[in-house]
Amino acid sequence: MREAWVQASSFLAENGVDDAAHHAELLLRHVLGMERVAYLVALTELMPEDAIHAFESAVTRRSAGEPTQYIIGDAYFYGLPFEVTSDVLIPRPETELLVEAILTEADRIWSQDESLHVVDIGTGSGAIACTLAHERPHWHITAGDISPAALAVAKRNAGRLGVAERMSWKQGDLLAPFAGSELDILVSNPPYIPAGDIADLMREVRDYEPRTALDGGADGLEPYRRLVTMLSELGKAPRMIGFEVGQGQAQDVAAMLAQAGYDEKLIIVPDLAGIERHVIGVRGLGEI
Repeated sequence: MREAWVQASSFLAENGVDDAAHHAELLLRHVLGMERVAYLVALTELMPEDAIHAFESAVTRRSAGEPTQYIIGDAYFYGLPFEVTSDVLIPRPETELLVEAILTEADRIWSQDESLHVVDIGTGSGAIACTLAHERPHWHITAGDISPAALAVAKRNAGRLGVAERMSWKQGDLLAPFAGSELDILVSNPPYIPAGDIADLMREVRDYEPRTALDGGADGLEPYRRLVTMLSELGKAPRMIGFEVGQGQAQDVAAMLAQAGYDEKLIIVPDLAGIERHVIGVRGLGEI
């Protein structure tokens, strides 16, 4: 098996895959059905005959640019396992910081045992929504997405993580399905790539991830403008809003939130690369 891993690592590297050895290991462990410790112990053994073809197929797919997460059907987010398919964006590590910021700021406003209604727009795999439900057992989360296929994936993830009983689902465009609803927290990682920049993205993103989860219009800010405008259609506007944003967009999105009244506390959170990545706005602090 070690030889198969070495050859696959070399082949992937030759085909432009970064960190090729890591991806080769993930694919090999997937076809073998092994956790890492068992895999390391078994490296000196012969490759099972029935796994050879499956591994070759997986490596070929990865060499063509298909993301490893789609091939194995799984991705980890906030330490939790999520099913991912080509119908949903692959959860990113930087989005974990949005979850962390929402939890931290919410704990400054409400007690952890208070029942809150949280809405996640553009839920995709349900990574944000299911994680918030997992971390705060008293919260009810409603997840919305324009894609029925994405919602189906998110529902399966909610069941997998044991949080489905505290989750609801809305299919539709941004906040449109929530007209008249009362929210405590709104969170969203909407499409924010300017349409003209999509052609220049890495092939793994450009050719395989759903364009509807990437394309944020001409300047990448259209979903934020629409979300902020649609707040007026809610029965009760949320006290807190948290958005993930693209590079160079944080100040513009913060200005939108401030103009909408979310200026009592306005926070911009950088990602691990120092890029301004998340914007949190709070209103109504005097009502607490």
